[in-house]
Amino acid sequence: MTTTYTARPIDPHTLKNLRTADDADRAPAPFTDTEGGAPLRCCLRRGEPGERIALVSYAPLRRWAADRGVDPGAYDEQGPVFIHSEECAGPDAEAALPFTDAHRTVRRYSAEGRILGGRLVEEPAAFERALGEAFDDPAVALVHVRAVEYGCFLYEVRRG
Repeated sequence: MTTTYTARPIDPHTLKNLRTADDADRAPAPFTDTEGGAPLRCCLRRGEPGERIALVSYAPLRRWAADRGVDPGAYDEQGPVFIHSEECAGPDAEAALPFTDAHRTVRRYSAEGRILGGRLVEEPAAFERALGEAFDDPAVALVHVRAVEYGCFLYEVRRG
């Protein structure tokens, strides 16, 4: 799948912090993933059996807004994400948009960190179009791709 949009993993500096204390101020509890398949937000791929991972609480909009000096107010959300328990190489530079194998929500945010709407995406081929429609609105600064079944943050896509 060729795309003009780039899925952004959790950045290395934030990952380093999350491996010490997550956004709920809890120490991570790393474990060996015996089954594999966890959607890893550090490298944007599914985990392999035997990898050491951690489930941590992450507030992506809060961190994005803080970098820009804005307050997302009530739109600030914190939720669980899987990451490698130790530093990893990050995503494959050639990887397309990950985690498109199930229904996802594309949620749009303004430069002030306010939700501008969302869209259910049901087919992998529809992601490019959904992102294009989101960024056709000049008020949209970034998009979160989230799992439908639990609402979990998967990754963000930024304008430009």
